[in-house]
Amino acid sequence: MPVVIGHRGAPGYLPEHSRSSYMRAIAAGVDAVEPDVVPSKDGVLVVRHENEISATTDVSTRAEFAARRTSKVIDGERLTGWFTEDFTWAELQTLRCRERIPAIRPASAAHDDVDPVLRLRDVLDLARDGGVGVVLEIKHAAAFSGLGFDMAELVAAEVRESGWADAADALVIESFEPLVLARLRERGIRVPLVQLIEADGAPWDLRERDGSDAATYVSMLTGTGLDALADTAEGISPDKRLVLAPDRWGRAKGPAAFVGAAHDRGLRVFTWTCRPENAFLLPGYRRGGGKAALGDWRGEWAVLRDADLDGVFVDHPDLGVEFFRAQPRPSSGASA
Repeated sequence: MPVVIGHRGAPGYLPEHSRSSYMRAIAAGVDAVEPDVVPSKDGVLVVRHENEISATTDVSTRAEFAARRTSKVIDGERLTGWFTEDFTWAELQTLRCRERIPAIRPASAAHDDVDPVLRLRDVLDLARDGGVGVVLEIKHAAAFSGLGFDMAELVAAEVRESGWADAADALVIESFEPLVLARLRERGIRVPLVQLIEADGAPWDLRERDGSDAATYVSMLTGTGLDALADTAEGISPDKRLVLAPDRWGRAKGPAAFVGAAHDRGLRVFTWTCRPENAFLLPGYRRGGGKAALGDWRGEWAVLRDADLDGVFVDHPDLGVEFFRAQPRPSSGASA
C-alpha cells in the first residue's frame, strides 16, 4: 500500500499549513505530513505554500503592514502582494492562517484567522510528537538565491538542529528544482531526495542556468531522464495527470509506463494531489453539483491505487487513509 501523506496537513477541512490542519491529518492516521518552506527576512523557514501570502493569511487586513505590499517576479511570474522574505519571523507569527480557495472549501474558510503561521520547526515537532514522517518541500530555491537566501543551507541547518538530518526512515526532502537537491547532498544531507515533476514546462533553476536547453519535466520521465535521476535522487513525484495519462475524454488510460520504469531503476514513485472535488478531478470523473461538489474520486483514485505507487498526497486524510489502505489492489495491478 502507498504511504499516505497529508498534503499541507488536512486542507480539505482546515486552512492549509495551520496547526489544526496538521493535527487533523495526524489524527486521521496519515503516514506523513507535507510542509512547504519559504524564508522569513531573518532566515527562519516558514511553512507556506508560496512566499506571497495575501491569500493564505490575514496580512491584507493588517494596517501596520499595508506599506509592505509590493510586486516581485518569482519564477518568471509577476506577483503583487505581501512576501514572507519582507517580514521577520516575529512579525509573521502574529499573522493568522486563511483558506486559500474559499469558494471551493467554504467549511474550511469558516476557520479563518484562528491559527498562527508556523515555522518548519513547529511542524517537525508536531510530526515527532504524533509519530508520523515528514515530506518537506523546498519552494523557489533559485528565486530566493537571487534574493540572498541559500535554501539548501537553511534547510540543512534546520534539519540538523532539530535532530532530523539522519531520519532516513522519517524524512524526505523534495523540490521541483534539482539543483537545490544536489546542493543538499553536497552538504551531507543523507535523507531521501525526491524530484517533483510538473505535467509540462521545465524546472526554473535549470531554465536560469541552461536557457532553452534546459531539461523539461517530461524529459525526466524518459529512460535517459530516469537514469540521470537515479544517480542523484531516491524518488520522483509527478503530477497525478502524468500517472493517470488521460484520453481526450478525460478518462484515465494509465497507470503510465514510466512508473514501472522508475521502479526498475530503484526510484520511489509518489504522486500529487488526490482531491475529491470536481474542480480537481479529470473531466471523465466529474459529476453534477459544481466545482466544490465531490465527483467520482474513487474511480480516479483507483487508477492511482493500482499503479503500485510508493506514496500519494491527499487533501482529505481520512478519505485517503480509508481508500488506499482498505481497498485491495488487484493481483494483476502494475508491479515494479
